[in-house]
Amino acid sequence: MQHLDLTLPTVADNLALDEALLLGAESGAIGEVLRIWEWREPAVVLGSACRLAEDVDVAACDAESVPILRRSSGGGTVLLSAGCLLFSLILRYDHDPALSEIRSSYLYILGHIAQALAIDGITAAGTSDLALGGRKFSGNAQQRKRHFLLHHGTLLYAFDLSSVGRYLRLPPRQPEYRAGREHAEFLINLPLSANELKQRLRDAWGARTLLRDWPEDLTRQLKTEKYDRREWSYRR
Repeated sequence: MQHLDLTLPTVADNLALDEALLLGAESGAIGEVLRIWEWREPAVVLGSACRLAEDVDVAACDAESVPILRRSSGGGTVLLSAGCLLFSLILRYDHDPALSEIRSSYLYILGHIAQALAIDGITAAGTSDLALGGRKFSGNAQQRKRHFLLHHGTLLYAFDLSSVGRYLRLPPRQPEYRAGREHAEFLINLPLSANELKQRLRDAWGARTLLRDWPEDLTRQLKTEKYDRREWSYRR
């Protein structure tokens, strides 16, 4: 598997790159990839089907110039900022039979990551989370094509947990294990550095080769046609 540790200049660029990697794999231009990136300022990213008014305090975001964008994959709304490492996996379905179905693919991928993190008390929780001591440190989502899937994930390690409640509302649909907790009481940081997390992710997926020719033209196209457009981000 190839790896790419790359953060582009805007959130829209980064969301576009993830989708471009999936489309590039689907077209045969590239293969399986582990991408890692981090956004250092607050930014809200909605899942493809999330409803803006339900999930986001838009007035608070506007008042503090926090951008609001929407990704191509499903899953819930997240706040990005320093201390939240993001990873994206482009995996071929024949990598493992478990990847062919949504539920089994989450169990397979999250199991790999939990094993690589090697911290006692980590468990898969809800539909697509990883938790430590019953508190969430990783949310995950997918977009699936005919031959490949894109799996997004977050890993909190030095994140300002109190900041989430300033911009995000409590989600209307919650996993049972959340038990109604506010954001700051529900989330937790991992006791690892960014470099340690990156190395453990690369080890988990055997990502040894650098992806040098990432799809720059397709990334720019997707950014212009989709991720830079308010109509896309505010469509629900």
